[in-house]
Amino acid sequence: MLISELDLKDKKVLVRVDFNVPMNKNLEVTDNTRIKSSMNTIMHILRNGGTCILISHMGRPNGYEKNLSLKNIVGELEKLLNKKIIFLNDCIGDRIEKACREAKKGEVILLENLRFYPEEELGELNFARALSAIGDVYINDAFGTAHRNHASTGILPTLFKRKKAMGFLLHREVEAIEKVLKNGRSPVLSIIGGAKVSSKIQILKNLINFVDDLIIGGGMAYTFIKSQGGEIGNSLVEEVFLDEAQKILLLAKDKNVKVHLPHDVVVSEKFSNSSTTETVNIYNIPKNMEGLDIGPLTIKKFNETILSSKTILWNGPLGVFEMSNFQNGTKQIAVSIANSTKRGAFSLVGGGDSISAIKLFGMDDKFSYISTGGGAMLESIEGKVLPGIEAILN
Repeated sequence: MLISELDLKDKKVLVRVDFNVPMNKNLEVTDNTRIKSSMNTIMHILRNGGTCILISHMGRPNGYEKNLSLKNIVGELEKLLNKKIIFLNDCIGDRIEKACREAKKGEVILLENLRFYPEEELGELNFARALSAIGDVYINDAFGTAHRNHASTGILPTLFKRKKAMGFLLHREVEAIEKVLKNGRSPVLSIIGGAKVSSKIQILKNLINFVDDLIIGGGMAYTFIKSQGGEIGNSLVEEVFLDEAQKILLLAKDKNVKVHLPHDVVVSEKFSNSSTTETVNIYNIPKNMEGLDIGPLTIKKFNETILSSKTILWNGPLGVFEMSNFQNGTKQIAVSIANSTKRGAFSLVGGGDSISAIKLFGMDDKFSYISTGGGAMLESIEGKVLPGIEAILN
């Protein structure tokens, strides 16, 4: 059920948001994307005569920690909403229930960090019951935590029966993933980068059931190259996953999925931005060198595949984009995806490093959809049912 299907008039609406945003040492929000992403849901509640009660976690506190208090984001939230909000310095108990019960229609209340209570991460029923006493209706708009079976995501919605729904952000996230995995216009392409094969094995195996093309880049590509007998020098490799890499390539062949591995790479003797670089064939990397980015021929070949695709999923950088000498590959792939999007393709970008890269390049408005939940998106792509979504649907 979607929030727009519920009657919110005169209701206390408990909204699980993901306001786990980065802060600087002065405790100022440095990226408000996650807060902005829930504005549609909050405004819908206010427009439809409800009282909005926001609950979220921040960080991984050990009991109360001042620097992880949600009080620190009040100013940012007020600026985005253009109205005063009420901050309560706890999230359960008689005092909080009374304050929420007495709140007026159209008010926004922000409760304290849920994770100040260990019961939140333990998924304890009594903690969920204490939270449920605060609201009449439950909305989940926190895709970033939908893969966690915590009290506020997996347990709390089960206490609301038919008075629960997805917020607009959560619904958009689910739709975007389904647009790739279930309703994608062919050819469907997935670009998977990042450092390690081990963290992406299930993702690759599941994607092979849905995509026409699969680009594999980043540090994980060297495990695939070595599994085929390539000489990779000092490049990153996971020896114990060489057989697994071979199995993935065979599985893709069996399903008629074309796997695209890099042809050439930018190598260096040191993992340093100041060391000299050269471009070599990925199957013949000198012994003293390590691959840190994809080369020009690879960029050209990958670009051709990207521009011929109608649906594109991208997760993980293609090189060490944090260093200027090794960011060209990731940047050019981002440009290619942006160009394909401009020509009508649907593009979904997710994962912390990919999003950091496109923000670094000033390109975060060039794609069809940018996911707010790295871990949740990856588990969705793996084919897992997310507890926070299952608890809303059942």
